[in-house]
Amino acid sequence: MSIFVNAETKVIYQGLTGSQGRYYGLLNRDYGTKVVAGTNPKKAGTDVEGIPIFASVAEAVEETGATASCIFIPAPGVRSAVLEAAQGGVDFIVAITEGVPAHDEALFYNQLRKDFPNVQLLGPNCPGIISPGECNIGITAGHIALPGGPVGIVSRSGTLTYQALYELKEKGIGCTTCVGIGGDPVPGTSFIDCLAAFEADPDTKAVMMIGEIGGSAEEEAAEFISNNMTKPISAYVAGVTAPAGKKMGHAGAIVSGGRGTAQAKMEALEAAGVRVGNNPTEAGELMAEIVSQL
Repeated sequence: MSIFVNAETKVIYQGLTGSQGRYYGLLNRDYGTKVVAGTNPKKAGTDVEGIPIFASVAEAVEETGATASCIFIPAPGVRSAVLEAAQGGVDFIVAITEGVPAHDEALFYNQLRKDFPNVQLLGPNCPGIISPGECNIGITAGHIALPGGPVGIVSRSGTLTYQALYELKEKGIGCTTCVGIGGDPVPGTSFIDCLAAFEADPDTKAVMMIGEIGGSAEEEAAEFISNNMTKPISAYVAGVTAPAGKKMGHAGAIVSGGRGTAQAKMEALEAAGVRVGNNPTEAGELMAEIVSQL
């Protein structure tokens, strides 16, 4: 079993006719994902290697029964693309695009909560989600993900998401679902959303968590873990050596006023019973120990 997406998920690519949307849309289809449509109001009626292009998400949903959308739209258009997807009838939206203004993110995040409470948004500025062997939406390389579980992964980092998958695969450990929530200040899906879903998933027996400097998401997750999680967790927090006040890659990855440091996050997680590694490989080794005791 997996969380959020599975082998039956039908996906629309908003931006399938662009270079990046086309590349990853076809790559995901080759992986086995049911990529059933693309959208572009100027190219409706055409196709991309057999995938039909519709004028709108609503039309694509009506014709294909799609339930998910992946957004490969330039940053200025992401706000309208997210809202179009929700209004069009999908209930899971993956926004890959980096550089979306935080003001736009706050606006569509709050509008989704108000008008479309059953729609789950992942991102923006995230690698996407993969349920290995079932469905891959986004830019994660499918070959590094071993299917079958028993571990779920949730990560703020992009490249460290891939390393977490690789570390587990090298140890012969499969993954139920790997969720890259992204590193922007206003993420659509939080650590807590994913931890709650993994806790409820009977096939996920343990969770690997990758955090990074900035914000308070890891501290909030630690509180949730203390009060709600029964499944064992290993973690790594990137940015131990990051200087205060310097943005490190992600818009949300910045230590400010002594808050948001890797050390504080690691201590909060350890206090919640999480086994914290000093690097991604060590976090993988800790997870291997956990799995051996399940």
